[in-house]
Amino acid sequence: MRGWAGVGPPASWVRRLSGATSDYVTRAAAPASGTTPAMLPAMTTDLTALRDRLRAFALERAWAPFHSPKNLACALSVEAAELLEHFQWMTEAQSREPAPPQREAIALEAADVLLYLIQLADQLDIDLVAAADRKIDLNALKYPPPNVP
Repeated sequence: MRGWAGVGPPASWVRRLSGATSDYVTRAAAPASGTTPAMLPAMTTDLTALRDRLRAFALERAWAPFHSPKNLACALSVEAAELLEHFQWMTEAQSREPAPPQREAIALEAADVLLYLIQLADQLDIDLVAAADRKIDLNALKYPPPNVP
């Protein structure tokens, strides 16, 4: 079986990439329904801890006046574009196996996107995990699995 939308590495694929500043673990795992494998990176910190660190970071720098939802959404969009830039001229195959320095740069851009998203959600009092759960449920209704014999 393949991952999301029938593409991606096989479920048996496991890889550890260790670098000077990061350690990635990519593994196949079954979602709650147990029907389709998905790639899940090992995550070591929860969103609440990240939110609290971001609050303290911004407070120490007196950045609160600049962290309006509009400004954070704009910054998130810019960071998402910077993430996309890493993949701009890659083939599909190259995008699945970036070289270690490229992977690290991608990780840092993905982190920027995540951090701005957490700050935006914090400003609007949105529980991202609950919202994501609701969205997955809505997508399950909108896109039911095909009947496979």
